[in-house]
Amino acid sequence: MPSAAAQVIVTVIPIVGIVTGGVLLFFFLYWSYKQRVLMIEKGQYVKFEFDFDTFSLLSGLVLTFVGACLVVFFIILEGFTYPLLSGLIPLSVGVSLLVYYMLRAKMNKRRNEQ
Repeated sequence: MPSAAAQVIVTVIPIVGIVTGGVLLFFFLYWSYKQRVLMIEKGQYVKFEFDFDTFSLLSGLVLTFVGACLVVFFIILEGFTYPLLSGLIPLSVGVSLLVYYMLRAKMNKRRNEQ
């Protein structure tokens, strides 16, 4: 049985991590907002265009392969049980992002032909 100090440390570490991550995220968003405001005031702001097609392709490929590896691992390790869901979820999200990428490419191709 672990000591009481070890149990307290194991309990406190995730709390400290979440609080620290929240503080870092807050200051990152605050400073990027201030930076954008200053750039707009000086007339140097250029709007960032997010390339959702490339993002969906890259994240779809990564999630599909990670999910497929996890599915194979859990089938070999434990068979068809509940832990298999930890591989099926990223696999299905990755496949859906890849399907979205392909559908969007077809829609763009049709739009360019017209």
